Amino acid sequence: MRWGQTLYLIGVILVFVGLSMLVPLGFSLYYQDAGIIPLAVGILMTLAVGTGLIFGFKPRPPRPLNHREGMAVVALGWAAAGLFGAVPFCLGGVGGLTDAVFESFSGFTTTGASILNDIEAVPRGLLMWRSLTHWLGGMGIIVLSLAILPFLGVGGMQLYKAEVPGPVPDKLRPRIKDTAVTLWKVYVLFTLVETALLMFGGMDFFDGLCHSFGTLATGGFSTKNTSIAWYDSAYIDGVITVFMFLAGINFALHFNLLRGKPLLLLKDSEFRFFALIVGLIIAICTLVNQGSVYPSWVESFRYSAFQVISIITTTGYGTSDYELWLPLPQLLLLVCMFIGGCAGSTSGGMKCMRIMLLFKQGYRELFRLIHPRGVRNVKIGERLVKPEVLSGVWGFFVLFLGLQVISTLLVAATGVDVLTSVSAVLACIGNIGPGLGSVGPTDNFAHIPALGKWVLILCMLLGRLEVYTVIVLFVPEFWKK
Repeated sequence: MRWGQTLYLIGVILVFVGLSMLVPLGFSLYYQDAGIIPLAVGILMTLAVGTGLIFGFKPRPPRPLNHREGMAVVALGWAAAGLFGAVPFCLGGVGGLTDAVFESFSGFTTTGASILNDIEAVPRGLLMWRSLTHWLGGMGIIVLSLAILPFLGVGGMQLYKAEVPGPVPDKLRPRIKDTAVTLWKVYVLFTLVETALLMFGGMDFFDGLCHSFGTLATGGFSTKNTSIAWYDSAYIDGVITVFMFLAGINFALHFNLLRGKPLLLLKDSEFRFFALIVGLIIAICTLVNQGSVYPSWVESFRYSAFQVISIITTTGYGTSDYELWLPLPQLLLLVCMFIGGCAGSTSGGMKCMRIMLLFKQGYRELFRLIHPRGVRNVKIGERLVKPEVLSGVWGFFVLFLGLQVISTLLVAATGVDVLTSVSAVLACIGNIGPGLGSVGPTDNFAHIPALGKWVLILCMLLGRLEVYTVIVLFVPEFWKK
């Protein structure tokens, strides 16, 4: 492990985070709110540490990263971004150190879990920083760095593989930097289009941009205490529902769609699986909620569709209190939390690709019982799935469940009730945001004890970086030559 080059790249990430704070600082200056000094201090501190690491550890000459260094840069880089991103929140009175770090990590990991009791009382500059952390974390700071900083192209594939969600990252261009630029072009385009549509529906530019950041990143931070329900607009609900669904799809498919190849979207087996699951759960929730919760079919479909897509894409926006729904729809939302969106999207959760592979592997084992000498390969579309990919999926599944159980026990040990502990951990490790119990859609995480919050912070990081990238740092063999 070459710590010099690793620390140098973490310094580059911190410089980018510090420069990103200039955007919310501009909003604070425009609105003349109380976020000016906290953001300015945050910028100076982050840039000072970042530039110090760059000049103190700049490798001469740069050498390619190996896979272990790539994982270390990503895991430690995200941790550093979360810690320094908390400085404006801490100085701005959002909360103490633990609460500020919780809010920052929730933003960068696109979780959307919050400790804020009165969001609308927070200065607009800090609310913009809060939403911007979503947007940066959605496509990934590492991928953005690869797009705008050519000198990070050395060892870029190691960083890309470690950061991009999903078991098999799609490489759209021959050079990794070109892939990152392509993904970000799609991401920015969707953000601008959604912002314009939300402004057409009555939002001002500030709210429209913040909610677009939260939607495309599947984060869920809102500028209102009651989230999207505050607007009480079927049009705004519809726009956000559509873009949440789009954000839950592999962005490589969006790129091909914009290139005039719509059939690739329809041929993609993961997209079809995702659309089928979403459509089926929406239909069941609409049917059950009609009459029992909502008086008409239109209202039942509107609120059910929004909430199902919000949860399965791990966005976490809310237009209704789903804890008032009947047990079956609530249980289906819990299933949605576990499944998540597509690989290569900004969603969290297990990912549909992994769920599909687990089902296909299970069916193959049944086939072998019936035909002991038969040969049946696991395929996704026309592509044969390699054994090491299947092993990785099973390993992820075991680690995901194991970490869920351990983290739940730790949170429950702090005095949190069982339902809240289970759903809070699932909401954080799946990067969803709201859960059930006392962390439901109308509640927040402020009441969780400090130790429980630090457990949930680690869960957010584990979920955003797909478990392996973080947990491997705790394996002794990782540090051996």
